Amino acid sequence: MTTTKTKAAKSKSEKAKKPKKSGELATVKGGKITPGGTEAKAAKRKATKSKAKRKTVKKKDKPKKEVFTAKTADRQILYQHAVQSPEEDVKFLARVYRSKRGKVAKHLREDFCGTALVCSHWVQRGEEYTAEGFDICPDTVGWGVEHNFEPIGDAASRVKLHIKDVREKSAKKPDVRTAQNFSYFIFKQRAELLDYVRRAYKDLAKDGVFIMDIYGGPDSMMEMKEERDIEEGFTYVWDQVAYWPATGEYKAHIHFEFEDGTEMKRAFTYDWRLWGLTELIDILKEAGFPEVETFWEGTDSDGESGNGIYRKSRRGENCEAWVTYVVGYK
Repeated sequence: MTTTKTKAAKSKSEKAKKPKKSGELATVKGGKITPGGTEAKAAKRKATKSKAKRKTVKKKDKPKKEVFTAKTADRQILYQHAVQSPEEDVKFLARVYRSKRGKVAKHLREDFCGTALVCSHWVQRGEEYTAEGFDICPDTVGWGVEHNFEPIGDAASRVKLHIKDVREKSAKKPDVRTAQNFSYFIFKQRAELLDYVRRAYKDLAKDGVFIMDIYGGPDSMMEMKEERDIEEGFTYVWDQVAYWPATGEYKAHIHFEFEDGTEMKRAFTYDWRLWGLTELIDILKEAGFPEVETFWEGTDSDGESGNGIYRKSRRGENCEAWVTYVVGYK
Protein backbone atom coordinates (compact mmCIF):
# COMPACT_ATOMS: atom_id res chain seq x y z
CA MET A 1 0.00 0.00 0.00
CA THR A 2 1.44 3.33 -1.04
CA THR A 3 0.09 6.55 0.39
CA THR A 4 0.97 10.21 0.59
CA LYS A 5 1.79 11.43 4.04
CA THR A 6 0.46 14.71 5.38
CA LYS A 7 0.74 16.40 8.75
CA ALA A 8 -2.48 15.46 10.47
CA ALA A 9 -4.53 14.92 13.56
CA LYS A 10 -4.77 11.39 14.90
CA SER A 11 -7.90 9.34 14.32
CA LYS A 12 -9.86 7.63 17.07
CA SER A 13 -8.95 4.17 15.85
CA GLU A 14 -5.27 4.11 15.06
CA LYS A 15 -2.77 1.24 14.86
CA ALA A 16 -5.13 -1.48 13.67
CA LYS A 17 -3.92 -4.79 12.31
CA LYS A 18 -1.99 -4.34 9.07
CA PRO A 19 -4.14 -4.80 5.97
CA LYS A 20 -3.42 -7.19 3.16
CA LYS A 21 -1.73 -5.86 0.07
CA SER A 22 -3.84 -3.18 -1.55
CA GLY A 23 -4.17 -5.08 -4.82
CA GLU A 24 -6.33 -7.70 -3.15
CA LEU A 25 -9.02 -5.31 -1.99
CA ALA A 26 -8.56 -1.80 -3.29
CA THR A 27 -6.77 0.54 -5.63
CA VAL A 28 -4.57 3.18 -4.07
CA LYS A 29 -3.43 6.37 -5.81
CA GLY A 30 -2.12 9.56 -4.29
CA GLY A 31 -3.19 8.73 -0.76
CA LYS A 32 -6.66 7.65 -1.90
CA ILE A 33 -8.09 4.17 -1.48
CA THR A 34 -10.97 3.17 -3.70
CA PRO A 35 -12.63 0.00 -2.37
CA GLY A 36 -13.81 -2.39 -5.02
CA GLY A 37 -11.27 -1.20 -7.60
CA THR A 38 -10.35 -3.13 -10.76
CA GLU A 39 -8.17 -5.62 -8.93
CA ALA A 40 -10.61 -5.94 -6.05
CA LYS A 41 -13.42 -6.94 -8.38
CA ALA A 42 -11.30 -9.85 -9.57
CA ALA A 43 -10.84 -11.06 -6.02
CA LYS A 44 -13.29 -13.54 -4.60
CA ARG A 45 -15.80 -11.74 -2.39
CA LYS A 46 -16.79 -13.38 0.83
CA ALA A 47 -20.37 -12.14 0.83
CA THR A 48 -22.84 -9.37 0.03
CA LYS A 49 -25.12 -7.60 2.48
CA SER A 50 -28.09 -9.69 1.38
CA LYS A 51 -26.63 -13.11 0.70
CA ALA A 52 -28.35 -15.38 -1.80
CA LYS A 53 -29.49 -18.68 -0.33
CA ARG A 54 -27.17 -21.52 -1.20
CA LYS A 55 -28.41 -24.89 -2.33
CA THR A 56 -28.06 -27.48 0.37
CA VAL A 57 -29.14 -31.01 0.97
CA LYS A 58 -29.13 -30.91 4.72
CA LYS A 59 -30.80 -28.28 6.85
CA LYS A 60 -28.41 -25.45 7.61
CA ASP A 61 -27.05 -25.35 11.11
CA LYS A 62 -27.42 -22.06 12.93
CA PRO A 63 -24.05 -20.24 12.85
CA LYS A 64 -22.21 -20.55 16.10
CA LYS A 65 -21.85 -17.38 18.12
CA GLU A 66 -18.29 -16.09 18.05
CA VAL A 67 -16.56 -16.45 21.38
CA PHE A 68 -14.36 -13.47 22.17
CA THR A 69 -11.24 -13.64 24.36
CA ALA A 70 -8.43 -11.18 24.93
CA LYS A 71 -6.10 -13.44 22.95
CA THR A 72 -8.30 -13.98 19.90
CA ALA A 73 -10.49 -10.87 19.62
CA ASP A 74 -9.93 -8.14 17.01
CA ARG A 75 -10.21 -4.77 18.72
CA GLN A 76 -11.74 -3.14 15.64
CA ILE A 77 -14.58 -5.65 15.61
CA LEU A 78 -15.13 -5.07 19.32
CA TYR A 79 -15.20 -1.30 18.79
CA GLN A 80 -17.74 -1.55 15.98
CA HIS A 81 -20.01 -3.75 18.10
CA ALA A 82 -19.72 -1.63 21.24
CA VAL A 83 -19.52 1.96 20.00
CA GLN A 84 -20.92 2.32 16.51
CA SER A 85 -24.49 2.16 15.21
CA PRO A 86 -24.06 2.85 11.49
CA GLU A 87 -27.59 2.04 10.36
CA GLU A 88 -29.10 4.50 12.83
CA ASP A 89 -26.40 7.08 12.08
CA VAL A 90 -27.05 6.98 8.34
CA LYS A 91 -30.80 7.32 8.86
CA PHE A 92 -30.28 10.33 11.11
CA LEU A 93 -27.87 12.06 8.72
CA ALA A 94 -30.27 11.56 5.81
CA ARG A 95 -33.30 12.67 7.85
CA VAL A 96 -31.71 15.91 9.05
CA TYR A 97 -30.72 16.91 5.53
CA ARG A 98 -34.07 16.04 3.96
CA SER A 99 -36.07 17.76 6.70
CA LYS A 100 -34.15 20.98 6.19
CA ARG A 101 -33.55 20.97 2.43
CA GLY A 102 -36.60 19.11 1.17
CA LYS A 103 -34.51 16.77 -0.97
CA VAL A 104 -32.31 13.71 -0.64
CA ALA A 105 -28.62 13.93 0.28
CA LYS A 106 -26.54 11.82 -2.09
CA HIS A 107 -22.88 12.46 -1.27
CA LEU A 108 -21.49 11.91 2.24
CA ARG A 109 -18.11 12.75 3.71
CA GLU A 110 -17.03 10.98 6.92
CA ASP A 111 -14.17 12.67 8.79
CA PHE A 112 -11.92 10.66 11.12
CA CYS A 113 -13.52 7.71 9.36
CA GLY A 114 -11.32 4.98 10.82
CA THR A 115 -12.76 1.77 9.38
CA ALA A 116 -15.29 3.86 7.38
CA LEU A 117 -18.24 1.85 8.65
CA VAL A 118 -20.64 4.78 8.13
CA CYS A 119 -19.47 5.21 4.52
CA SER A 120 -20.07 1.53 3.84
CA HIS A 121 -23.67 1.76 5.08
CA TRP A 122 -24.36 5.04 3.28
CA VAL A 123 -23.61 3.66 -0.19
CA GLN A 124 -25.82 0.65 0.43
CA ARG A 125 -28.83 2.97 0.35
CA GLY A 126 -28.82 2.89 -3.46
CA GLU A 127 -26.80 3.25 -6.64
CA GLU A 128 -27.04 7.06 -6.56
CA TYR A 129 -25.32 7.28 -3.15
CA THR A 130 -21.58 8.02 -2.92
CA ALA A 131 -19.20 8.65 -0.05
CA GLU A 132 -15.71 9.76 0.94
CA GLY A 133 -13.80 9.02 4.11
CA PHE A 134 -10.75 10.83 5.51
CA ASP A 135 -8.33 9.40 8.06
CA ILE A 136 -4.55 9.44 8.48
CA CYS A 137 -4.10 5.85 9.64
CA PRO A 138 -3.61 3.51 6.66
CA ASP A 139 -3.76 0.39 8.82
CA THR A 140 -7.19 1.23 10.19
CA VAL A 141 -8.54 2.25 6.79
CA GLY A 142 -7.09 -0.90 5.27
CA TRP A 143 -8.84 -2.99 7.90
CA GLY A 144 -12.10 -1.30 6.96
CA VAL A 145 -11.56 -2.00 3.27
CA GLU A 146 -11.20 -5.71 4.01
CA HIS A 147 -13.94 -6.10 6.59
CA ASN A 148 -16.51 -3.42 5.74
CA PHE A 149 -16.24 -3.05 1.96
CA GLU A 150 -15.35 -6.43 0.55
CA PRO A 151 -18.67 -7.89 1.77
CA ILE A 152 -20.85 -5.21 0.10
CA GLY A 153 -19.78 -5.96 -3.45
CA ASP A 154 -20.13 -3.34 -6.19
CA ALA A 155 -21.45 -0.70 -3.78
CA ALA A 156 -17.86 -0.35 -2.52
CA SER A 157 -16.83 1.19 -5.85
CA ARG A 158 -18.84 4.30 -4.93
CA VAL A 159 -16.56 5.09 -1.96
CA LYS A 160 -13.23 6.90 -1.95
CA LEU A 161 -11.11 6.62 1.17
CA HIS A 162 -8.37 9.21 1.58
CA ILE A 163 -5.31 8.73 3.77
CA LYS A 164 -5.22 12.43 4.47
CA ASP A 165 -5.74 15.08 7.13
CA VAL A 166 -9.42 15.87 7.70
CA ARG A 167 -8.64 19.48 6.84
CA GLU A 168 -7.95 18.52 3.22
CA LYS A 169 -10.52 19.20 0.49
CA SER A 170 -13.05 16.64 -0.69
CA ALA A 171 -12.87 15.12 -4.16
CA LYS A 172 -16.53 16.14 -4.49
CA LYS A 173 -18.33 18.70 -2.34
CA PRO A 174 -20.48 16.75 0.13
CA ASP A 175 -24.17 17.24 0.82
CA VAL A 176 -23.55 15.94 4.33
CA ARG A 177 -20.27 16.00 6.20
CA THR A 178 -19.95 14.36 9.59
CA ALA A 179 -17.41 14.12 12.42
CA GLN A 180 -18.61 11.58 14.96
CA ASN A 181 -17.52 9.86 18.16
CA PHE A 182 -15.97 13.15 19.36
CA SER A 183 -12.87 12.62 17.21
CA TYR A 184 -12.42 16.36 16.62
CA PHE A 185 -11.63 16.61 20.37
CA ILE A 186 -8.08 15.89 19.13
CA PHE A 187 -7.90 19.63 18.33
CA LYS A 188 -6.89 21.11 21.67
CA GLN A 189 -6.58 24.77 20.69
CA ARG A 190 -9.54 26.92 19.70
CA ALA A 191 -7.71 28.23 16.65
CA GLU A 192 -7.17 24.66 15.42
CA LEU A 193 -10.80 23.66 15.84
CA LEU A 194 -12.02 26.90 14.25
CA ASP A 195 -9.73 26.34 11.26
CA TYR A 196 -11.07 22.81 10.83
CA VAL A 197 -14.69 23.96 10.97
CA ARG A 198 -14.04 26.86 8.57
CA ARG A 199 -12.54 24.43 6.06
CA ALA A 200 -15.53 22.14 6.49
CA TYR A 201 -17.90 25.04 5.80
CA LYS A 202 -16.08 26.07 2.61
CA ASP A 203 -15.87 22.47 1.39
CA LEU A 204 -19.60 21.72 1.66
CA ALA A 205 -21.99 21.82 -1.28
CA LYS A 206 -23.91 25.12 -1.45
CA ASP A 207 -26.78 23.73 0.66
CA GLY A 208 -24.72 21.24 2.63
CA VAL A 209 -24.90 20.42 6.32
CA PHE A 210 -22.15 19.62 8.82
CA ILE A 211 -23.09 17.23 11.63
CA MET A 212 -20.98 16.64 14.74
CA ASP A 213 -21.70 14.89 18.00
CA ILE A 214 -20.55 16.04 21.43
CA TYR A 215 -20.33 14.51 24.89
CA GLY A 216 -21.10 16.45 28.04
CA GLY A 217 -22.81 16.59 31.43
CA PRO A 218 -21.33 16.49 34.94
CA ASP A 219 -20.12 12.90 34.56
CA SER A 220 -18.01 13.81 31.53
CA MET A 221 -15.62 15.71 33.79
CA MET A 222 -15.26 13.04 36.46
CA GLU A 223 -12.57 10.38 36.77
CA MET A 224 -14.75 7.30 36.53
CA LYS A 225 -15.47 4.05 34.71
CA GLU A 226 -18.62 3.00 32.91
CA GLU A 227 -19.20 -0.67 32.08
CA ARG A 228 -21.72 -1.93 29.55
CA ASP A 229 -22.49 -5.50 28.56
CA ILE A 230 -22.51 -6.00 24.79
CA GLU A 231 -24.90 -8.58 23.37
CA GLU A 232 -22.17 -10.16 21.24
CA GLY A 233 -20.67 -11.53 24.46
CA PHE A 234 -18.20 -9.11 26.08
CA THR A 235 -18.09 -6.03 28.30
CA TYR A 236 -17.18 -2.55 27.11
CA VAL A 237 -15.43 -0.33 29.65
CA TRP A 238 -15.16 3.46 29.18
CA ASP A 239 -12.41 4.64 31.53
CA GLN A 240 -12.13 8.40 32.13
CA VAL A 241 -8.64 8.66 33.54
CA ALA A 242 -8.12 12.39 33.98
CA TYR A 243 -9.65 15.81 33.36
CA TRP A 244 -7.99 19.17 33.99
CA PRO A 245 -10.62 21.95 34.16
CA ALA A 246 -8.30 24.90 33.53
CA THR A 247 -7.19 23.56 30.14
CA GLY A 248 -9.96 21.12 29.28
CA GLU A 249 -7.37 18.37 28.78
CA TYR A 250 -8.95 14.96 28.96
CA LYS A 251 -7.62 11.39 28.89
CA ALA A 252 -9.61 8.20 28.53
CA HIS A 253 -9.24 4.54 27.57
CA ILE A 254 -11.48 1.82 26.22
CA HIS A 255 -10.99 -1.64 27.73
CA PHE A 256 -12.76 -4.88 26.88
CA GLU A 257 -13.55 -7.71 29.30
CA PHE A 258 -14.50 -11.23 28.26
CA GLU A 259 -16.59 -14.09 29.58
CA ASP A 260 -13.50 -16.26 30.14
CA GLY A 261 -12.18 -13.68 32.61
CA THR A 262 -9.53 -12.21 30.31
CA GLU A 263 -9.20 -8.50 29.56
CA MET A 264 -7.96 -6.33 26.70
CA LYS A 265 -6.58 -3.29 28.49
CA ARG A 266 -6.27 0.07 26.75
CA ALA A 267 -7.52 -1.18 23.42
CA PHE A 268 -7.96 2.49 22.53
CA THR A 269 -6.54 5.58 24.23
CA TYR A 270 -7.70 9.18 23.80
CA ASP A 271 -5.78 12.36 24.56
CA TRP A 272 -8.32 15.09 23.95
CA ARG A 273 -9.70 18.43 24.95
CA LEU A 274 -13.23 18.20 26.32
CA TRP A 275 -15.05 20.93 24.39
CA GLY A 276 -18.24 22.52 25.73
CA LEU A 277 -21.46 22.65 23.73
CA THR A 278 -21.76 26.43 23.77
CA GLU A 279 -18.11 26.70 22.72
CA LEU A 280 -18.75 24.44 19.75
CA ILE A 281 -21.90 26.31 18.70
CA ASP A 282 -20.01 29.62 18.83
CA ILE A 283 -17.19 28.17 16.73
CA LEU A 284 -19.63 26.91 14.08
CA LYS A 285 -21.23 30.35 13.82
CA GLU A 286 -17.86 32.11 13.70
CA ALA A 287 -16.77 29.71 10.94
CA GLY A 288 -19.64 30.94 8.78
CA PHE A 289 -22.63 28.71 9.48
CA PRO A 290 -25.65 31.05 9.56
CA GLU A 291 -27.81 28.53 11.39
CA VAL A 292 -26.88 25.95 14.02
CA GLU A 293 -29.25 23.49 15.71
CA THR A 294 -28.87 20.81 18.37
CA PHE A 295 -30.63 17.45 18.48
CA TRP A 296 -31.21 15.70 21.80
CA GLU A 297 -32.09 12.13 22.62
CA GLY A 298 -35.50 11.39 24.12
CA THR A 299 -36.12 9.37 27.26
CA ASP A 300 -37.15 5.73 27.21
CA SER A 301 -40.21 4.35 28.99
CA ASP A 302 -38.09 3.53 32.07
CA GLY A 303 -37.70 7.26 32.64
CA GLU A 304 -33.91 7.07 32.76
CA SER A 305 -32.21 5.66 29.67
CA GLY A 306 -32.24 7.19 26.19
CA ASN A 307 -34.63 5.96 23.51
CA GLY A 308 -32.33 6.49 20.52
CA ILE A 309 -34.59 9.15 18.95
CA TYR A 310 -32.99 12.58 18.48
CA ARG A 311 -35.12 15.70 18.06
CA LYS A 312 -34.37 19.39 17.83
CA SER A 313 -34.18 21.36 21.05
CA ARG A 314 -32.98 24.92 21.54
CA ARG A 315 -32.04 24.51 25.19
CA GLY A 316 -31.50 20.77 25.63
CA GLU A 317 -31.89 18.72 28.80
CA ASN A 318 -29.16 18.40 31.40
CA CYS A 319 -28.37 14.88 32.54
CA GLU A 320 -25.43 13.34 34.38
CA ALA A 321 -24.06 12.43 30.95
CA TRP A 322 -25.43 13.22 27.52
CA VAL A 323 -24.51 12.96 23.85
CA THR A 324 -26.10 15.39 21.41
CA TYR A 325 -25.78 16.27 17.74
CA VAL A 326 -24.75 19.74 16.62
CA VAL A 327 -25.78 20.63 13.06
CA GLY A 328 -24.50 23.55 11.04
CA TYR A 329 -26.39 24.54 7.87
CA LYS A 330 -24.50 26.31 5.09
